[in-house]
Amino acid sequence: MFKLGLVIIGRNEGQRLVSCLKSVINETKNYDNAPIIYVDSGSTDGSIETAKSLGVSVISLDSDRPFTAARGRNTGLEWLVKQHPDLTYVQFMDGDCTLAQGWLEKAIEKLDHNPTLAVVCGRRREKFPEATTYNRLADMEWNTPVGEANACGGDALMRVEAVQQVKGFNDSLICGEEPEMCIRLRGKGWKIWRLDQDMTYHDADMTQFSQWWSRMVRSGWAIAQGVAMYGFTPEKYMIRQGISNWLWGFILPIMALGLAWWTYGLSLMLLIGYPLLGWRIYRYRCTCGDSQSHSRLYAFFCLLGKFPQIIGQVKYGLKKLQGQPATLIEYKKSQVG
Repeated sequence: MFKLGLVIIGRNEGQRLVSCLKSVINETKNYDNAPIIYVDSGSTDGSIETAKSLGVSVISLDSDRPFTAARGRNTGLEWLVKQHPDLTYVQFMDGDCTLAQGWLEKAIEKLDHNPTLAVVCGRRREKFPEATTYNRLADMEWNTPVGEANACGGDALMRVEAVQQVKGFNDSLICGEEPEMCIRLRGKGWKIWRLDQDMTYHDADMTQFSQWWSRMVRSGWAIAQGVAMYGFTPEKYMIRQGISNWLWGFILPIMALGLAWWTYGLSLMLLIGYPLLGWRIYRYRCTCGDSQSHSRLYAFFCLLGKFPQIIGQVKYGLKKLQGQPATLIEYKKSQVG
């Protein structure tokens, strides 16, 4: 027998939170009304009252420490375990997602029959991939290989025993907290598995280029932090991504443009590397089942993303040198009002 609980985190999600909670409530009816805890990070849109009106337990995080997704998840799990000491599995979700029908059944079955698995995740899809270019890019990003994986995202079903063994998420991280915890889980002998199954439907609501840019800056921060924490271990975590960003987002363009006068323009030939890299990315996405037009789109933005990611890496380095605490890099639009 198992005991299931759910932790949902959010901040100013508006109607997205309503959809999230209703989907969860509907999917947990067959699991003895599994306990649900919503952890709020300083919302001003009535999210707390909304959750309570739907019969969901709520925790509002104090503002004495920075709000992070990791802190919210840890707080929610601690509350669940305190209220339900026999808790076996916990489904983590972000408040801008809805739970796919049938996901819990498939994920629980996988964990039940594989005692070495700590985490089971599935396919996160965008609700409205056709709405904007940036939503489409996010949907393609979620499409990762199935089978044994190195990491999961924010939505996943986890074995409580395993999460407790590694003392949960690192709540000082402003991003990249899931793969960081997965490194520690794998270090303890646990495994992560991705099912070929719809898990959640995400509402990115990215309508502006500035949102995508901020998201890429945050990605660069996560890469730099990952390198600092685990890059020089046998894991070599994020080393390749970090070097790639420096090469394509800084070194190559500086060399091509900076040496143009001295080389009578010959150094500009270095810029040919960008279409060549774009071609490689395009071919890879085609093998993932993406259409040619979507693959071209993904390749273009992958190249463009090197520049905001470098900014994120530099921001992390400067903050670390100055000994300053990290601050959240937001990209989502608040639904307040």
